[in-house]
Amino acid sequence: MNHISETYNQILQPSADLVADIAALKGDILILGISGKMGPDLARLARRASDKADVDKKIIGAARFTEPGLRKELDSQGIITLQADLLNDEHLQALPEVGNVLYLAGTKFGTSGNESYTWAMNTYLPGRVAHKYKNARIVVFSTGNVYPLTPVFQGGADEQVIPQPTGEYAQSCLGRERIFQYWSAQHNTPILIYRLNYANDVSYGVVLEIARSVEKGEPIDLSMGHVNVIWQGDANEMALRSFQHCTAPAKILNIAGPETVSVRWLAQLFGSFFGRSPVFINEEKDTALLSNAAESFRLFGYPKFPLKNMCELLAAWIKSGGEIKNKPTHFQERKGQY
Repeated sequence: MNHISETYNQILQPSADLVADIAALKGDILILGISGKMGPDLARLARRASDKADVDKKIIGAARFTEPGLRKELDSQGIITLQADLLNDEHLQALPEVGNVLYLAGTKFGTSGNESYTWAMNTYLPGRVAHKYKNARIVVFSTGNVYPLTPVFQGGADEQVIPQPTGEYAQSCLGRERIFQYWSAQHNTPILIYRLNYANDVSYGVVLEIARSVEKGEPIDLSMGHVNVIWQGDANEMALRSFQHCTAPAKILNIAGPETVSVRWLAQLFGSFFGRSPVFINEEKDTALLSNAAESFRLFGYPKFPLKNMCELLAAWIKSGGEIKNKPTHFQERKGQY
């Protein structure tokens, strides 16, 4: 496990490009919704990059902090944490003024049966944040779920494809984008809308879910037979570097891995790692939820941690009993019911 942990820690280090971008970035960084899947490592990466750049920059994170111990851990790592319910306007207005905001707040799972909360988090709150931070740069996390399913042979939807969100979660995410776009135009606020599809870490993600299904002998649904995946560390680095590309009107940018990955192929690869044959149900469709991230590669280069390296690390992580978060992606969902 020590060797695996060392490898994992090495790939969490900031690149020279990120350090240079952070050095050039004016103002502190505030991460709204820091306690989610990506937020803690995103904050740590920002802290490391700032330290390596030798700049005096505060890395601040705001959230409700319902996970025991997380706030104390982040505080010990040089990150300033603020406990806040962002839907409480008094809490929101009490947050510090900063030059740079990463907007990670939002909700996905549990949408069915709790639609009003989903819309409040994903569309009402963005307007309040955009108004408060109208003088900052804002990178807004969004999702490839706003796109329609596209033919697999097309290689995914690029930023020119007109959104056709399926289900209330995806519809509310498009609402979030539209609200930020409106305020960007109103106040000339530089914004980048960061459409992610899908981030993966050792403890969560599409690739881990497929690996665990193979290892446990559980059936793998091929209805969504192809996916895009990207290492969380690469996605976090691109998020921080996106501050340099915020514009008014707001820029839209797809973030995803370069491959159109076959779910069947991934499962068979993990089958070779675990010495067992994967179990499949259903058949691949001609369409899938796929994003074309060529524009992000033009800006940032290709992801630095390749897919097969990711798979090898995840297999070793599972075999060693590494910690896994119970946060499924539901990537198989084709009707938007989360």
